[in-house]
Amino acid sequence: MADQTVESPDAQETAAELDPAAQKNKQLLDLLYRLFGQDAFTDVEEPYGFLTVTTTRERIHDIIAGLQQDQELQLNFLTTMCGMHWPERKDQELGMVYMLHSLVHNVRLRLKIFFPIGDPHVSTLTDLYSAANWMERESFDYYGIIFVGHPNLIRILNVEDMDYHPMRKQYALEDGTREDKTDLFFGR
Repeated sequence: MADQTVESPDAQETAAELDPAAQKNKQLLDLLYRLFGQDAFTDVEEPYGFLTVTTTRERIHDIIAGLQQDQELQLNFLTTMCGMHWPERKDQELGMVYMLHSLVHNVRLRLKIFFPIGDPHVSTLTDLYSAANWMERESFDYYGIIFVGHPNLIRILNVEDMDYHPMRKQYALEDGTREDKTDLFFGR
């Protein structure tokens, strides 16, 4: 059986200093703080070695534009962006996730923003990345996020006369009135 020893905090810190991904993330975070200030980011995480920062919707466009134009970092590829719905987060029910990638330096960054469901407006990124066009339309279609300045914000995957946004967690997963399903068949 393998030895289940726990490393000391000093050993963990030393291991992190030797990890190239952790070093890149630290350099990237230092650059973010230098370019935009520490107050621009509220949460900083590194799930699975992927630097993730949270900012505000008021600053997201300027931050992404600055990162795209920065010659040192060259985060010039928008890998993906998608909406999210967290109904239990008061005044932060909706959110967006943006993933940027520097193809030159192989550095990736995830940015998140949250905002109230009653005011689902976010600045468009179509002026920075043409790929943002369809990704923003998808987030509008599924979550009802309105991208201010988008050139053609219409549904992309659902019918146009649909009056709700299907990925919002506002609907029951199952129809409670159905009688043809018993818990016996579903392991419940």
